[in-house]
Amino acid sequence: MTITEWGTTFDWLEINGADDSPYPIHHDIAILGWDREAGTIDLVIRFDDEGGHCTAHRHITTTTVLVLEGEQHLEELLPDGTRRAKMRAAGEHHLTTGDPHPHLERGGPDGAIVFFSHHSPDGRLYEIVDLDGTVVSTVTIDSLIAMWENR
Repeated sequence: MTITEWGTTFDWLEINGADDSPYPIHHDIAILGWDREAGTIDLVIRFDDEGGHCTAHRHITTTTVLVLEGEQHLEELLPDGTRRAKMRAAGEHHLTTGDPHPHLERGGPDGAIVFFSHHSPDGRLYEIVDLDGTVVSTVTIDSLIAMWENR
């Protein structure tokens, strides 16, 4: 299946950032399912090939990541102001119990489709940060579900 074919598989919600963002924020999300009592939520993110990111964030719970198509490009925002680049290709899996550093995330030259499965005992998933790492807000299972249900 290609990224274009994935486009017809799920009901996507388009996410766009503010025009004055220091980096382009654009991706699509499809929430596959959740269990509030178990503290789980599964979703797929689709990145285009034009460099659209998700908002800078840090995972604060156990997250399984599987790149389904394309490449997932990450830039870790390190405390000294430098960045460390990482790339995961289609078929690569990653498990984190929480990221030590926030990161920027986007698709590669052909975009990407990435599956995420979150497991959170308290419902918190990500800390949204500005580019110096200061926490701006926290994304929870409930806030993602509310966004999805109100689309």
